[in-house]
Amino acid sequence: MTLRPLSALFALLFSATLPALAQDAKAVAAGIDAMYPQLDAIYKDLHAHPELAFQEVRTAAKLAADLRALGFEVTEKVGKTGIVAIYKNGPGPTVLVRTEMDGLPMEEKSGFAWASRAHAQLDGKDTLVAHSCGHDVHMTAWLATARTLVAMKAQWQGTLMFIGQPAEEIVAGAKAMIEDGLFTRFGKPDYAFALHSWPHAYGTIGYNSGPVSSNSDALEITFKGRGGHGSAPDKALDPVMIAARFVVDVQTVISREKDPKEFGVVTIGAINGGSVGNIIPDSVKVRGTIRSYTPAVREKILAGVRRVANASAAMADAPAPDVQLIAGGAAIINDEQLTTRTAGVLKQAFGDDKVWRMPAMTASEDFSQFANAGIPAMFFFTGVYSPQAVAEAEKPGGKPVAFNHSPYYAPVPEPSIKTAAQAMSLAVLNVLNKPGK
Repeated sequence: MTLRPLSALFALLFSATLPALAQDAKAVAAGIDAMYPQLDAIYKDLHAHPELAFQEVRTAAKLAADLRALGFEVTEKVGKTGIVAIYKNGPGPTVLVRTEMDGLPMEEKSGFAWASRAHAQLDGKDTLVAHSCGHDVHMTAWLATARTLVAMKAQWQGTLMFIGQPAEEIVAGAKAMIEDGLFTRFGKPDYAFALHSWPHAYGTIGYNSGPVSSNSDALEITFKGRGGHGSAPDKALDPVMIAARFVVDVQTVISREKDPKEFGVVTIGAINGGSVGNIIPDSVKVRGTIRSYTPAVREKILAGVRRVANASAAMADAPAPDVQLIAGGAAIINDEQLTTRTAGVLKQAFGDDKVWRMPAMTASEDFSQFANAGIPAMFFFTGVYSPQAVAEAEKPGGKPVAFNHSPYYAPVPEPSIKTAAQAMSLAVLNVLNKPGK
C-alpha cells in the first residue's frame, strides 16, 4: 500500500474552497478518518514488533520509509537508531514533532489478537518485549500528522522536523541525538511538540504549563561490611542492617526536610546482597529512584540521600559507602505562551469539556532535552480508554484501568489514535505561517 493515493485523497478533502483551512478541525478529522484503515494496520504491526532502546532498527526503517514516500528528506542513524525527517515548504518557522520508538523489556498480557510475542537480548539475556507505554500509539499518530500536514501544504508555510527518537525508556535517546549534532546538522527549531498516551478517557486531552514531568535521578549505594557467620554477628559487620537503616531513615528527607507542598519521592526498588540465610555478606547494594519537579527540591533530596547513607554507615562504625547519584531526565517545562495558544485551539476543536488542565505527571521523559534547549515546547496527553471504563475506575472499589508500563496496558486504538493525530496536527498548524501573511 503506497502513500501517494492517500495524498490525492487529502487533496480533495482539503481543497482550497474550504475556508480557514488551517483552523478547520472538521477537515483535519475527515482526512484522518479517511486514512484510518491504513493507520490501524500500521499500529498493529508496530505493536506486534516492539524493539528495545537503541535496538529500534526495524521500527526506524519503517517510519523512515513512510516519511520518504511523503517527500521528507530523511536521515537515519542519528543518535545510533534515531531518524530526522525534514519537509521544507516555504518561509516560516521550523516545528519539531517528536515520537519515541522503543518498547519495554516485559511480557504483554493485554489479550490483544495483535499482542507482542517479540524477544530481544538485554544485558546478554533473552527478554520478552512489549509496547506497554503507548509508543506505538504515538508513532502511528506521528505518521498520521505528517500525512495530514503534507496533504495540507497549500495552507501553511515553514519547515517540519519530524524526530523518531530512540531509547526514551532509558532516558538516553534525546541526549544521544543532540550529541550527534541534531541541532547543528539540521538546525534548531522554533517550536517543539510531543504527546503521550495516558489512562484517561479517549477523546480527551490533558495539558499543563510549567513542569509536566519530573526530574529523574538514580541512586546506587554499596554499603560495606565484614562477612561472617549468622550465628556470630558480633564477629562480623553486618551491611544488611546498615542498608535496612538507610532504607527507613532516607524517607525522613521526604517527610521532615522537604516542603510538604512540593513534590519529591525516593523509592528503593532493589536490595541485593548475600547468598543464604546464615551468612552475613561483605556488602549490600541498594538501588532506587529519586523524583522531583523543581531544582531546589532535587538538590535537597540528593544531598539528603548522600548524608543519610554516610550517617547509616557511620552509626555502625563501618567504612564509608560508595554512593552514586546518577542524573537522569530533567523535568519538561512547557512554554506558557505556546501552551495557552495551543490549548485554545484544542478546546475550540474538541470542546472545553474534553481539553482540561491536569497535574504534572510524576514520571520522567527525555523530551525535556528538546524542551529545555531554549525551544518553546508543549508536551500533552491523550486518553486511551473507554469513558465507561475510566468512570468505573474512579468509583470507590471500581475496577482500575491498567496504567502505563503495566503488562495489561491496552489502549483502545480507535478513536485514541485519531484524537492524538488530530490534536497534534492542529497544534502544529497553529504555529506555522499562513500563505500571504
